[in-house]
Amino acid sequence: MPEKGTAQAQADPQNPPPLSDKALAVFAFAAYHQLESGEPVTGVVRRDGAGHKADEEAIAELREAGLVKVEENRVFFSDQGEAVLGALIGALRTVGGTS
Repeated sequence: MPEKGTAQAQADPQNPPPLSDKALAVFAFAAYHQLESGEPVTGVVRRDGAGHKADEEAIAELREAGLVKVEENRVFFSDQGEAVLGALIGALRTVGGTS
């Protein structure tokens, strides 16, 4: 049986379900790293061993929505998750006048 949210994500990949601030923070973290490095970010580390960790409720919410896949200590964005990250970065660039 597919996880809750996955059918919605597959049926309408351009419109993810509403996300909590904690779930959005995962994308904000990834956006920061992508903008800072100039390299595409396809996922984030769940726990970095230095005390930083992704919020487990946020990761569960993103998994339910079909936006990420979790493997061991890594969280990988699905195609729709990468689209959400791209839209967030595009919105930041628009606000910053660099689109």
